[in-house]
Amino acid sequence: MTRRSVIQAAAAGAAGMIPGLQSAVYAAGSDKPEKEEVRIGFIPLTDCASVVMASVLGFDKKYGIKIIPTKEASWAGVRDKLVNGELDMAHVLWGLIYGVQMGVSGPKKDMAILMNLNHNGQAITLSKKLADKGAVDGASLAKLMAAEKREYTFAQTFPTGTHAMWLYYWLASVGVNPMKDAKVITVPPPQMVANMRVGNMDGYCVGEPWGHRAIIDGIGITATTTQDIWKDHPEKALGTTGDFAKKYPNTCRAVIMAILEASRWIDAGLQNKMKMAETVADKAYVNTSVDAINQRILGRYQNGLGKTWDDPNHMKFFNDGVVNFPYLSDGMWFLTQHKRWGLLKDHPDYLAVAKQVNQTELYKQAASALKVNLPKSDMRSSKLVDGVVWEGKDPAKYADGFKVKV
Repeated sequence: MTRRSVIQAAAAGAAGMIPGLQSAVYAAGSDKPEKEEVRIGFIPLTDCASVVMASVLGFDKKYGIKIIPTKEASWAGVRDKLVNGELDMAHVLWGLIYGVQMGVSGPKKDMAILMNLNHNGQAITLSKKLADKGAVDGASLAKLMAAEKREYTFAQTFPTGTHAMWLYYWLASVGVNPMKDAKVITVPPPQMVANMRVGNMDGYCVGEPWGHRAIIDGIGITATTTQDIWKDHPEKALGTTGDFAKKYPNTCRAVIMAILEASRWIDAGLQNKMKMAETVADKAYVNTSVDAINQRILGRYQNGLGKTWDDPNHMKFFNDGVVNFPYLSDGMWFLTQHKRWGLLKDHPDYLAVAKQVNQTELYKQAASALKVNLPKSDMRSSKLVDGVVWEGKDPAKYADGFKVKV
């Protein structure tokens, strides 16, 4: 089709009848991906599922691309390969992308978030030894730390990442300053369980299945889930460099559309979730037993101490499109926490940075072509575990307003 006939057809309201037409319109006559093979890095975690399933189920082919999922060993490795171009994109921590953007988690480089991949589904695990002494949640942990003075070690997965921020926020909400009252170390997700088994840490925050795995192996208990810290929090993003997003917009849209379809497929029902669990448990992806994955993705939780519950706010990949929009306020939140904990020395221009990183226009174009719901605003409001509301207004005041900070 020529550009002119595309525009005429669109004007005639034919967009719904010709596959890919809407995308053809916004790409000025051609929506052909500029780069057809896309290497997407992932870490062995349940929430890599939408990237993996987009490839396994062939949603990528539908949009003229081939997604090549590449398994990575650590978030630092993901960062390095994204920055040097060995990876085109990655299943990645929001805070890693923002950390690189600001130059506080490695080399400074312009980065881009194309979409959010999942909400919820991470957990804070405490060792069985701590649980035996009565530390089974935030309040009882703080009490034990005050009574039995020693060095307490907690692990997160990357210094500016989501797990570090959930861990710090949770500890601070019970009066423990993670920077003064504890030792915090960085451990790659798949190595968490082995490190706790040999006594290297008292607790850790990581994505599934490594919270549930600690319970199966009898070495730890779930003290809290991250959805209890912030319901429907942003978790992993589809990240790339600013240069890649500028150079290959059609490729970016194609990948967003393939992953949106995979996300919708996963969340469509029980059977799909079970098939997803079987697929990603494989050695090529997460390399664990299916039972370590398939319970918590259905919201069936146990804490390792005999308590079981059904959690409606379990890990979600689509949730009728609610999950995937890259809210500016979500990006800004990570910057406020980086400032709170001394990773950023000065207040950045929070909104300007988020507008530069989050590719909301690319996302809106891809989502609209698939008729996926879009929010009314680029900002959203949330109340976190300490009762403080975050809505993206006056981020500097918010960042400075916490009692426990650096």
